[in-house]
Amino acid sequence: PRTDDNRGNLMAGARAEVCDLTPRDLQICERVGAELAVRGVAFAGLDIIGDYLTEVNITSPTGIREIQKLAGVDAAARLFDSLLERLGRTAP
Repeated sequence: PRTDDNRGNLMAGARAEVCDLTPRDLQICERVGAELAVRGVAFAGLDIIGDYLTEVNITSPTGIREIQKLAGVDAAARLFDSLLERLGRTAP
């Protein structure tokens, strides 16, 4: 977050950065991801602060542009390919 604000979201002025996931982060992602998959959720954003899951974003997960810019991973293309695969199609 910005120094003058306690909100840690990008729209409020926080900045994105690449970091390694902790074992606890991975545990949360695997557990929540499995449950979301059962419910048919193909893409979601998880907000984790410290060792705690604070929010699950399924209607408007953010970070795709930041992942591309900072990590060089084309998350949008990977998501699109994954969705096409779920539909039994391939990208043109």
